[in-house]
Amino acid sequence: MMLGLLLARAGVDVIVLEKHSDFLRDFRGDTIHPSTLELMHELGLLDEFLTRPHQKLHRLAGQIGNDSVPLADFSHLPTRCKFIVFMPQWDFLDFVADHAKLYPTFRLMMDAEVTDLLQQDNKITGVKVQTNDGPVDVKALLTVGADGRHSIVRERAGLKVEVLGAPIDVLWFRLPRKPDDPTQVIGRFAGGKIMVMLNREDYWQCGFVIPKGTFAALKQRGLEPFRQDLVSIASFLNDRVQEIHNWDQVKLLTVAVDRLTKWYREGLLCIGDAAHAMSPVGGVGINLAIQDAVATANILRNPLSQKSVFPSDLQQVQDRRLFPTRVTQMMQVFVQKRVLAGSLGRTRTSAPWFLKLFRWFPILQRIPGYLVGIGVRPEHVKILDSHQGVR
Repeated sequence: MMLGLLLARAGVDVIVLEKHSDFLRDFRGDTIHPSTLELMHELGLLDEFLTRPHQKLHRLAGQIGNDSVPLADFSHLPTRCKFIVFMPQWDFLDFVADHAKLYPTFRLMMDAEVTDLLQQDNKITGVKVQTNDGPVDVKALLTVGADGRHSIVRERAGLKVEVLGAPIDVLWFRLPRKPDDPTQVIGRFAGGKIMVMLNREDYWQCGFVIPKGTFAALKQRGLEPFRQDLVSIASFLNDRVQEIHNWDQVKLLTVAVDRLTKWYREGLLCIGDAAHAMSPVGGVGINLAIQDAVATANILRNPLSQKSVFPSDLQQVQDRRLFPTRVTQMMQVFVQKRVLAGSLGRTRTSAPWFLKLFRWFPILQRIPGYLVGIGVRPEHVKILDSHQGVR
């Protein structure tokens, strides 16, 4: 969606295909980081964007046993917004789509599921799409696969995937939220269990971390032991865990960390999770994907405008975004193995000494604040609005 907005802004004809009739998907991330908010400022949309319902987080903390640990401080970032915004991604996508639709070269097709690629002489020339009115072919100079970790585009293109592995999975569910609930602690470690809680005003979106492949065994234990696991992590949930009536309310999010060895073929490019599936660690996946979109628009706007895109142009996108992808995934894999997987089943009443350093020396909180809030090699909008007066 962001790539569609940027290309339409540059005067490029673009079609965004969404297989659902709306954007209401629970597994789409909520965290919008300062790097993304800076891009919204560069587009002239920040003030309007922040009028949408959201929550702000200036510092990130974790609860380990009875010990509250500050982890990241965003207040010193060299950005206009020195905080993370929590906003359901369907609201974010609606906002971007509303502005993209103002450009005459932008088109959004809902209920349009890509089922296969169109090819001619080993060049990708578009996609086959299933719509409510039947199958259609959508031809394009360039097809961009931005369809996530289970990308049909990368599968049909036969692109090779390098799997880095993940020792954890996440159970995703909702619990009611009360006005006097604590709000600042995002991650909770207690009794050898881990849970992330995202504030969505009237309810908590919860992510319960489990060792990979253990969901079936957890279900065999039964719902009541699971409910008590939740209470052992966050005791204030005791009066509402009964709201989980059956396992249908608990969705398994299979964590994967991988990346394509080559992100493109002639006529096709993959970005975001389709090019590099990210772990939920740090909540940086959506922001890395948006950085990919900005780099893609910056590099390809002229070739697309001239209707001449070569594989060497697509290689430039991969060259630009591969380094930040590798570094971010390396950090995520380290946290998964050494912090998350290492904490499951291991009871701690207080934080390990190296995390206490963040409390003893607050300036250290700026390091994870920068890595999470801005990341490696942030991108900036370089495309002037070719449709002056569109807003």
